[in-house]
Amino acid sequence: MLLQNATDAKRLKIVDEIKYFDEFSLFMAQKIGKKDANTLPLISLNKYSKTPDKSGVKLGMDKIAIIYAVGDIGNGEGDDETIGSDKLSATIRKARLDEKIKAIVLRVNSPGGDALASEEIWREVSLAKKAKPVIVSMGDLAASGGYYISCAADKIVAQPNTLTGSIGVFGLLFNAEKMFKNKLGITTDIYKTNPYTDMGTISRPLTSSETQILQKEVDRIYEVFTRRVAEGRGLTQANVDSIGQGRVWSGINALQNGLADTLGGIETAIAIAAKHAKLTEYRIIQLPEQKDPVQELVEDFSTKMKTKYMKEDLGPPGPPLGPPPRRSLSFYQTIFKSANNISVNSVKS
Repeated sequence: MLLQNATDAKRLKIVDEIKYFDEFSLFMAQKIGKKDANTLPLISLNKYSKTPDKSGVKLGMDKIAIIYAVGDIGNGEGDDETIGSDKLSATIRKARLDEKIKAIVLRVNSPGGDALASEEIWREVSLAKKAKPVIVSMGDLAASGGYYISCAADKIVAQPNTLTGSIGVFGLLFNAEKMFKNKLGITTDIYKTNPYTDMGTISRPLTSSETQILQKEVDRIYEVFTRRVAEGRGLTQANVDSIGQGRVWSGINALQNGLADTLGGIETAIAIAAKHAKLTEYRIIQLPEQKDPVQELVEDFSTKMKTKYMKEDLGPPGPPLGPPPRRSLSFYQTIFKSANNISVNSVKS
């Protein structure tokens, strides 16, 4: 084995020099015309990572916000791997109301999800579009609800291999009646005030009238979906339906059928956003704001240490509690008799 340590690395010309930190600091100071390493201006890795390389673009006070929408779409806050309609809507709203943010780039990488949650996010994208340019940058996947939240943008930038479209709606209900009966021996008796009280229960199949109700709702959502796309993309609803119905398109196909405007990555989307906002000097910010990885690691370590010390202070857990003691009938009779003998004055005291 030729490479085993730093000396070997220099001999094999994998590295140029082997230096201590003070020697390296002096070397770097001399490179920028300073004689004293103590005056070497340094920047932390965290700050450096937040200073984007925009190919010569000067930094200004105006900002372009990149908002990340990654994962399945659902209601609530979501997390690092899912899109929560409440959290993403609030993030878009914050960017819309911030006067220093002149344009928004919505980076979408989502297979879709809940229709109502997608509608809520679409609404915020529509409102933001009225206030400032909104450009969508599609990642590997921007389908179904992922396209729903994208279609209201001023421009859509897709990658050639992006999977997008999937303009369609489906509903799915689980019927576990046979499993309960045949595997567990459980049957269900239902008493209800009207025919639809238990609609959607997993203990029986849908009736024909319930199926019609759900199908009508699915059709209604699809009509809204295709109308949103038609309005956002400047197409007729009939044309959207012809390329919709759940069909999935590549980024190249999406460009051809009008579901996307151009091909490129996030840098292309940023350049388009800057052009629409008439910016030559700007900064890039990322929303929602992410914790510093080092700080997150420290907080995680701190939580584990607190748990460790708490266990040491409290000692090992005691024996599990057993069932409550069995009491005789005479015991409860005595309790009730005593309660009946309590005077009002003693209760007040």
